Amino acid sequence: MNHRENPQGRPGRPDGADLPAPDAPDAPDGPSVPDGDRSALLAPHYSMFRVAERMLLTGHSHQAWPDVAMAGQMEAFEDAARDVDAKWGRAMAKADEVRAGFRRFLGAPSAELALGGNTHELVLRFLSALDLRARPRLVTSDGEFHTLRRQLGRLAEEGVEVVRVPAEPAGTLAARMAEAVDDRTAAVLVSAVLFETARIVPGLGELAAACGRRGAELLVDAYHALGVVPFCMDGIDTAWVVGGGYKYLQLGEGNCFLRIPPHAAGLRPVITGWYAEFAELAADHREGTVGYPAGAARFAGSTYDPTSHYRAARVFGFFADQGLTPSVLRRISLRQRGLLTARFDALDAPEDLVTRDRDGSPGDFGGFLSLRSPYAGRLQAGLAERGVLTDSRGEYLRLGPAPYLSDAQLAAAVDALGEEVAALRREAGSPALGS
Repeated sequence: MNHRENPQGRPGRPDGADLPAPDAPDAPDGPSVPDGDRSALLAPHYSMFRVAERMLLTGHSHQAWPDVAMAGQMEAFEDAARDVDAKWGRAMAKADEVRAGFRRFLGAPSAELALGGNTHELVLRFLSALDLRARPRLVTSDGEFHTLRRQLGRLAEEGVEVVRVPAEPAGTLAARMAEAVDDRTAAVLVSAVLFETARIVPGLGELAAACGRRGAELLVDAYHALGVVPFCMDGIDTAWVVGGGYKYLQLGEGNCFLRIPPHAAGLRPVITGWYAEFAELAADHREGTVGYPAGAARFAGSTYDPTSHYRAARVFGFFADQGLTPSVLRRISLRQRGLLTARFDALDAPEDLVTRDRDGSPGDFGGFLSLRSPYAGRLQAGLAERGVLTDSRGEYLRLGPAPYLSDAQLAAAVDALGEEVAALRREAGSPALGS
């Protein structure tokens, strides 16, 4: 068995030492990145976001863009100004570069990828290809991001049976979802990394096999894996995969994808854009019937703003130039998250005020530190007043490091959190922190 860390649940060493080396055969060319604090090397490339001056612990939501992203946006404008409507040839070449970038982080060099401005539109195209009249049942978890939570909730109002399996404990989620699949199930929809807790969901290969036995589709949301947890298609080659670059890949808005499995060649999504007619139409086209091309183009959308792809192509190139491969980014993430957890533990904060999940090893988590607190929103607001940008989701305060942040910045952020917790303790009449 390959024991690299990946969302299928094969455990990795906490320090990332058993992940693929940066100079592995499939790694992009680029300089080696030394161990330790990389901020001195990387931060100068993010001058417009002023990452050296700000404590941006929102790396799990919106990472800063490298300065080359601006050059991409300018290039898009220049191409439009010069070529007007003839710009689309160059724009589609940029889209191909974006697909190539996503394939590197999927570990799937030949993946068929449909692009979209957001994951919602791509999930809609996927759902519209299912025969929900014959199999009116969808299985998901109660820990999915709002894209799925809201849309599936609305479908449930219209009579689709939506089964929500408890997301915790994450270690058994895939197995419990597999048990919930029956012959009426059209699809199972699950995250590779849970967006609230950062828990990696193991066992997706076994879940894919269960779906295959029942004739159900499996859709994996890889958004919180790509760029921070090496992703692997081994064992889930029949799965659909949705994700994007707004978070760890630093691509900004408008850069999402849907990986189309080989067996989807005959599906006919009801929600279909006119870009699907760019390629030669398949033989099933006849009068009164909408035809579909082969490959990912079956799930194509319509006219879009190509600026996002110009920007993304530049950022993917920057990652390659800097040697920021999936394995390198994982080592950076494990190190930074380890620093955050150690500093947080040193606060010795009362668990009724704020705590963290201490079960398992560092390799069981994705790229951010999730702290559980009934005061999560208040802590977030207090940290913002101290210049530390984080976010909260319900009772979870999320601290997301990024490669361009220094160890000193991470330490200062947790120190600020300690001051906020101390204020909570004083209000509750508890002894001051450290006493």
